[in-house]
Amino acid sequence: MEIVYFTLMGIGLYFASDWILERIETRRGHRFENRSIIFFVIILVLALVSFQLISHFKQP
Repeated sequence: MEIVYFTLMGIGLYFASDWILERIETRRGHRFENRSIIFFVIILVLALVSFQLISHFKQP
């Protein structure tokens, strides 16, 4: 069941990261030159935090 949690969280993180990046770019007024790197950093931070929380709450 844990694999399902991680998979669903990964899908959610993808869309959340894209939304966050869009908001940052909208506020800034134009797109970043290295958009994929910034997207990677956002999703990496969110993934590390959320996957650690899942693992913490999943332990018996």
